[in-house]
Amino acid sequence: MSVVRRLGPALLAPVLAVVVALVISSAVMAALAVNPFDVFGVMLDFGETPGQQITAMVVIVNRAIPLFLSGLAVAVAFRMGLFNIGVEGQYRLATIVAAAAGAAVTLPGPLHIGFIVLVAVVVAALWAGIVAVLKVTRGVSEVISSIMMNFIALGIASYLLTGPFRGSPEGASIIATADIPESGQMPGLNGIFDLFGLANPPRQLYGFLLIAIVVGVLIAVLLNRTRFGFDLKASGMSPSAASASGVNARAMVIKTMLLSGAVAGLIGLPDLLGNTHSYTTDFTAGLGFLGIAVALLGRNKPFGIALAALLFAFLDRSLVPLQIADYPSSVVTIVQGTIVLAVVVANEIARRVARRSAAGGTAAPSGGPTAGDGSTGAVPTPPPPGSTDQRQGAQL
Repeated sequence: MSVVRRLGPALLAPVLAVVVALVISSAVMAALAVNPFDVFGVMLDFGETPGQQITAMVVIVNRAIPLFLSGLAVAVAFRMGLFNIGVEGQYRLATIVAAAAGAAVTLPGPLHIGFIVLVAVVVAALWAGIVAVLKVTRGVSEVISSIMMNFIALGIASYLLTGPFRGSPEGASIIATADIPESGQMPGLNGIFDLFGLANPPRQLYGFLLIAIVVGVLIAVLLNRTRFGFDLKASGMSPSAASASGVNARAMVIKTMLLSGAVAGLIGLPDLLGNTHSYTTDFTAGLGFLGIAVALLGRNKPFGIALAALLFAFLDRSLVPLQIADYPSSVVTIVQGTIVLAVVVANEIARRVARRSAAGGTAAPSGGPTAGDGSTGAVPTPPPPGSTDQRQGAQL
């Protein structure tokens, strides 16, 4: 019973958001003369044979891995009240540089993969570091600067792909970097299915899943069990109070953005190392922006982000079955959009429930909204640009 009381407020917002999103989506579909139950039936149909069902689950997990990493990158900044909207540009630039670097060298397998990962992490962290430096030295809102840095990063990536890093021949329909050698390609995890006697799907389960799990655990420990995590939360709650207690607010802004950027550098690697082995003009885009919705729905907690990533991956996987069944694929977009809208309302409801619980003489449960965890207030977003907390680095 105590576990339910502790987790109830924490689960209230995301569960309510999903329910509200389903209700609104059903109403929109009904208005469009589309039977919502038929649509949901198609979305939940994973196939008739065990092979088809396992393949569908592999597709969902593979899609969830970069979404999970994207949500983590956004959540790290959220926990300090920073809004790293530049995750999109950070991972795109990091991925193309890592792809070119990985194709240019030949190393033993593990070292080659490690080299590619290191390059991606460093590039993305340095790109995010520019946003942090602008904030602490010139007082530039990270929202504005990171949006601008997105355009610059995408422009640089386009130039590099069509210029110095181009590996495809002239006249090719898809421009790509040179392929990464086999030593730099990450093997899949399909051996797990053979181990348990399950059907081996034609798609490979990304080996990067293991790295994503390790990163999630490390981020959870770092944010919740270390002095750095405490300082990060304290700086997000009140920069002036944190500074008075000996926390360097400027340094925390830089460290937080570097960490957020480093995690963002991993987003494109599951596809790069496990599938495409090169960066192309049709490389997966939009993961940085989806990460914001994933982080919000997951309440900025690694476990919650993992569940939210699986939900969004499930919705993305539903696009093809809906098109085959001649239903509008825009249904998925409607569901995703209403989830983002509903989570704002749900977070506000959860916050008010916690406040009433505290006002009634009962301490807010530890699993509920807690100041500094990114879930305080109606939505775990930073103060408006130009506010005192938003310009903390310039004032301290």
